[in-house]
Parts: sequence; structure tokens; C-alpha cells
Amino acid sequence: MGHRLSKIYTRTGDAGTTGLGDGKRVSKNSLRIHSLGEVDELNAVVGLLLTEELPDDVRALLTDVQNDLFDLGGEVCIPGMNMITARQVDRLETELDRLNEPLPPLKDFILPGGTRAAALAHLARTVCRRAERMLVGLAQDEAVNDGPRQYLNRLSDLLFVLGRVLNRAGGRGDVLWQKGKNA
Repeated sequence: MGHRLSKIYTRTGDAGTTGLGDGKRVSKNSLRIHSLGEVDELNAVVGLLLTEELPDDVRALLTDVQNDLFDLGGEVCIPGMNMITARQVDRLETELDRLNEPLPPLKDFILPGGTRAAALAHLARTVCRRAERMLVGLAQDEAVNDGPRQYLNRLSDLLFVLGRVLNRAGGRGDVLWQKGKNA
């Protein structure tokens, strides 16, 4: 890989197309490229979250998530490729159960906020949901494996729970929605 990225600009996209991993050229405005962009943005927001003070287990989990998101992007970039497995989705479910178990049950909706780390987890959750929606749209037009969609669905749930976990780690509780507060 050392020589692969030695030249950053190629000028091959100047006409509004870009290359997929299989060599096919597509419009930079295609649903597949939009999906890749959403996954890339999600990975960047997770990277931003990783700049915060985090419990070691959360840091390790999010680092694994970043690697999975690169796999997911690779799968979207190469039509027909299978890189996201049931094992990766199951791992997210296991982590979700582990992290959610000690939390008090929710009786109200919560607002994104509390600590900066929790707010960033919620931001990542919203970007994840957008990436999932984009992938669903792509799957309506082109063949897309189920694994990436399932992974993003679980990841958005995990990021919601992480917001709650990170508020507690930062000495804060959930920020509760107050219906009609300003009515």
C-alpha cells in the first residue's frame, strides 16, 4: 500500500466521475458515491469522538468500529464484494447488551447533550442513520448486501447507548426532553 497513495491528485475525477474499486467509473453524484461519502463522514465523526477522554473499553470498541467502517466502505466501493459479516453485526449486539445492561431504563426521550463526548456520540448516531438511509436508497436501485445495512442499524443503536454511557462516565445523567417546556 505504500506506493498506492503516493500521488494524491490524479485529475481523473475532473469531469465529474470517480472510479469504484472494480475499476468502473461512475458519476460523483451517484447513490453509491453518496453512500460512500456518508460512511466516510461517519468514520470521521467517530474519529472526532475518539479525540475525547473515553473509557478504555469504549476507545477499543470505537477503534474496531472505524476499521469495520473501512470494510463497509470497501464493500460499497466494490459491487458484489462481501466484507461485513454476521460476526461483526453480532459483536455490536453483544457490546450493546453489555453497555446497556447497567443503565437505568428510559422513561422519557433524551436530548443529545450532557458531556461533549456524549454529544459527539449522538452526532455520530445521526450521521450513521443518514448513512443507513442512503444505503437503503442505493439498495432500491442496485444490488447491495444486507450486512452493511444491518451493521449501520446496530451501530446507530450502539452510538445512542454510548451517549448515555459517556454522560455517566463524565459524571452527568441523561438530558431529558421536557414536553411543552416552552409552550
